[in-house]
Amino acid sequence: MYPEDQETPLDLAAAYAWQTTLIVGAVTVILGLIVSLHPSGSLNVIAVLLGILMIFSGIFHLIRVFDRDEQHRVWLGITGLLYVVIGVVLIRHLHLTVALIGLVVGLTWIVQGLSSLFGGVGGSREGHGWWIFFGIVSLIAGIVVVSAPITSVTALAALLGIWFIVMGLFEVVGAFFIRRAVSAPSRGQRRADEEAATL
Repeated sequence: MYPEDQETPLDLAAAYAWQTTLIVGAVTVILGLIVSLHPSGSLNVIAVLLGILMIFSGIFHLIRVFDRDEQHRVWLGITGLLYVVIGVVLIRHLHLTVALIGLVVGLTWIVQGLSSLFGGVGGSREGHGWWIFFGIVSLIAGIVVVSAPITSVTALAALLGIWFIVMGLFEVVGAFFIRRAVSAPSRGQRRADEEAATL
């Protein structure tokens, strides 16, 4: 179906796999550097995006108010206005938004820690010792984040940036391993062709 000197789609996909992995790794490293070097700035970007999301959601609800077939037009209008107002407040007061993000993360960890702790103490889960340990760690981390949400979330953003850097470096190294694995069969085929030509 394919000539001997023409690469199949599978060969082309394998050849470009290492390049894609390398690009993804490099982008991840760059993103990690940006987040770890400027954690507060990155959080502000997230806060602005969250506010924009709320505004667009509110506009969507307000548009649905003009649909005569909609049964809950009043509630949609109220919800849409609230979303727009909350979105504007989140964008105008970024420290408040970052604090809210920290509170949500902290409360989530507290609830998760209590759930794991009660499940581990009750013995209803397999490996209850691990669940007790995980519950205690999650509970302590949640209390720390709730007590100082802005500082804690900034520290978490820096740690997330470091994690991105590590993962990106793994991707870059993996790309060169993929390149070596892909080029090894082609080198072997070329050597076999040269040997066949000398016979």
